[in-house]
Amino acid sequence: MAELHDLTALEQAAGIRSGAISPVELTEHYLARIDRLDDTLGAFLTRTPEIARKQAADAESEAAAARREGRELPPLHGVPVPVKDLNQVAGVRCTMGSRALAENVAAVDDHVAAKLREAGTILLGKTNTPEFGLPCYTENGLGPAARTPWNPEYGAGGSSGGAAAAVAGGLAPVAHASDGGGSIRIPASLCGLYGIKPSRGRISSGPLLYDVTGLSTSGPLARTVADAATLLDVMAGPMPGDPYGAPPLPPGETFAAHAVRDPGRLRIAVLTDAPIPGIDVHPDCRAATAETAALLTGLGHDVEELTLPADNSILYAFTRVWSVMAANRPVPPEGEELLMPLTRYLRKRGGEVSGKEFAGALYAFRVLGQTIAGGLMPPGGYDVILSPTLAGPPLPVGALRNDADPQAEFAAIGTYTPFTALYNATGQPAVSVPLHWNAAGLPIGMMFGGRYGEEATLIALSAQLEQARPWAARRPPVW
Repeated sequence: MAELHDLTALEQAAGIRSGAISPVELTEHYLARIDRLDDTLGAFLTRTPEIARKQAADAESEAAAARREGRELPPLHGVPVPVKDLNQVAGVRCTMGSRALAENVAAVDDHVAAKLREAGTILLGKTNTPEFGLPCYTENGLGPAARTPWNPEYGAGGSSGGAAAAVAGGLAPVAHASDGGGSIRIPASLCGLYGIKPSRGRISSGPLLYDVTGLSTSGPLARTVADAATLLDVMAGPMPGDPYGAPPLPPGETFAAHAVRDPGRLRIAVLTDAPIPGIDVHPDCRAATAETAALLTGLGHDVEELTLPADNSILYAFTRVWSVMAANRPVPPEGEELLMPLTRYLRKRGGEVSGKEFAGALYAFRVLGQTIAGGLMPPGGYDVILSPTLAGPPLPVGALRNDADPQAEFAAIGTYTPFTALYNATGQPAVSVPLHWNAAGLPIGMMFGGRYGEEATLIALSAQLEQARPWAARRPPVW
C-alpha cells in the first residue's frame, strides 16, 4: 500500500482538492520522516514544525471552503515545499549556511517565499546550503553535511544539497532551490532528481540581495517533470524592480501543460568533452551521454556531435564575478573569523577585483550569450545541447573540501563542474534529467540546455524521456 510520500506532489494536491488527503495529515507525515531521517541526510538547517502545522490547518480549512463553494485552488495548495536557506522567510532563521549569521532572523519574505506562501504551500523548514551557496557541495559549520540518499557516504552536491536530499529521501515532495553556477543541476544529478535552472529573469530574486550579475536564479527540484514544471509555474513571474525579465509564456499557457506535450522533432547537439582545457570526463558520464544520445535518436530527434573549443576565458570571468559576489555577502565585522576558509579566500579575491575587471567579466558573459544565441542555436540551428551534468559521478562527503588550501579546492570544484556554469553566464535555461545510475548504484544526471526563454521545450523533451525511461519509481534505500 502506497504511503503519502510515495505520491507525487500533483497527486497529493489532487487528493487535497478532493478531500481524500488532509494537509494536516500530510504535513505530520513529513515532519515525522524528517525527525527520523534528517540526522542521516542533513537536509534541513532549520525546521519549522509550528509554522507548518499552522499553515496546514489553514490550508485544510481553505480546501474545504473551496469544495463547498466550487472554487479552484492553486495547483500546489496544501503541499509541503521547503525553502533553501539562502532565501528569506519572515520570522524564520536565515543563516545562508554561515556561522556568522547563525542567529539571523529574516524580517520579511523575499518574492519567492511570498509566492510560495500565497500558493498555499507548507513550510517544513529551511534546507541546508554551504556558506553563501559558494561551493558545489553542502558542508558548513552549522549542521551535518547533506548526503545523497542513494549512499549517505556520498555528498548530495550543492549548493541546493539540502533541498535535493529532502526530496530524494522522501522528506518533502518537491523543494525550492537556487542555481548560480549549477546549484540546482549538480544536486539533481547526485541525488537522482529532476531540476530546472530557469532562464534569467524568469523568477524574481528580489526585493533583497538582488543578484545584479544575472548568474543566480531560483528553481524547482522534484522527482517528476510535471511536479517541477508546476512548482516553476508557482514561482515564476516578474516583480517591480527586477533587473531582468524572461519572455512570458503566451496568455493562458503554463509550464505544467508542456509536461504532457510532444516536443516535436528537435535538433540536438551532444557535447561530451568539457569546454575547459585539461578536464577529463569520467567514463561513467561519457557512457551515460552516449546512451542518452542513442535514446534521443530512437525517439526521432536529429542528434549530432558537437565540440566547443576549450577556452579558459569564461572560467576566468566566472571566477572574478563569483569572488565579487562572495565579497558582497552580508557578513557582520565580528563574523569574519567564523567564515569557512573557502569563503575567506573568495572574499579576499573579490576585494582585489577592480571595477574595470568586474565589468569586463560581465561583458564576457554577455558576449558568450550572444555568441551561442547567434551561432549555435539560431533558427535552423540546434534546439537543445546535451552534455553530462558533471564530469564525474557522486563523490564521498569531504572529497572536494580542502580547508588547508582553498585555492586548490576552488580549482577542484571547477574541474568537477565544467559544464554547468555556461548556462548561468548566458542566462539560458538548463535541466538535469536523472536517466542513469552507474554500477555502484549512484545516479548520473544528463544536462540539456535550451534557447533563452524556452524552458517549455526542455520540459516537453524531459517528459518524453521520462516516459521512455521512467525513473520516479526507482527509490533509494532510505525511502
